Amino acid sequence: MRRHLVPAALLLPLALLASACGGSSAASSVGSGSGTDGKGSLTLNVGDQKGGSEAVLRAAGELKNLNYKIKWSTFTSGPPLLEAVNAKAVDIGSVGNTPPVFAAGAGSHITVVGALRGGSQGEAILVPKNSKLKKAADLKGKSVAVAQGSSAHYQLIASLKQAGLTLDDIKVKYLQPADALAAYTSGSVDAWAVWDPYTSQILMGGQGRVLADGEGVVNGLNFQVAAPSALGDSRKAAAIKDFVERLRRAQDWVYAHPDAWARVWAKDTGLPYDVALASVNRSNATRIPVAIDDALVASEQRIADTFTGLKLIPNKVDFAKYVDRRFNDDLPPSTTAPRPSKES
Repeated sequence: MRRHLVPAALLLPLALLASACGGSSAASSVGSGSGTDGKGSLTLNVGDQKGGSEAVLRAAGELKNLNYKIKWSTFTSGPPLLEAVNAKAVDIGSVGNTPPVFAAGAGSHITVVGALRGGSQGEAILVPKNSKLKKAADLKGKSVAVAQGSSAHYQLIASLKQAGLTLDDIKVKYLQPADALAAYTSGSVDAWAVWDPYTSQILMGGQGRVLADGEGVVNGLNFQVAAPSALGDSRKAAAIKDFVERLRRAQDWVYAHPDAWARVWAKDTGLPYDVALASVNRSNATRIPVAIDDALVASEQRIADTFTGLKLIPNKVDFAKYVDRRFNDDLPPSTTAPRPSKES
């Protein structure tokens, strides 16, 4: 198999993929328009990220027979997308498990209406192949790059806790992916806590190995988040329900057609195909739609409380106030095991 590693200079555009990350972003909160689908008098404004909802719905054939219009806007990551939801510029959008926590902490008007749970092997603490570090406990006194407030940040905290350590026991270097890659490959840091597809890039490029991953320490959740004002409109609420159901069917399509989705994802994002396929098999294809239930709320509450304790979120968050369970239908509990990863 040919190995590819995207250079550091190309990693900044790949931040467009980072729906699972979250945290602070220097990007503008204004999304760029990317077209309209469907027909009818009602328009659903959907926030998206590169290689996100629009791409997967189109690939799965789920943008056919829409009796409402979808107007797409593309954002660089979850936080600015949720800023647009809060501002009522976007009716719904998909993000990872951390952006809603930070948005709630900022008092934003957002509501989680749908959830996917996937495997967490792509959430990883990476070290160079020749590193002497063998387990998370070995990170004591070492330097670790991570994006502040991201899902990887929480995974790092949880992995350290499992090893009997805290952030105070390591030297944290808060870096966004492009800078973190440069620091990691130059040896300026001992480890890098990150998410897919970056994990797959490093592994496929032969530039590292996994010291610890998120299995058993993070919840693996991704969300569809809507504006309360849109949910209060009966016609928009019906369109949101239909949209969420289409995303669920598209996720089933990804599981059944990982090669096809990897080709689409690679083309849409500029990822090398083999990296995209590895990331799909390790992360994307493992996701299943799950119910928004008490266990999900409790899991997100733990993330919120962790970041509040670190003073990265200024206020206590009551995550239960930021969910709407009306679209659960007959979905399995949020604790249901995700589909197994096809990557070893």
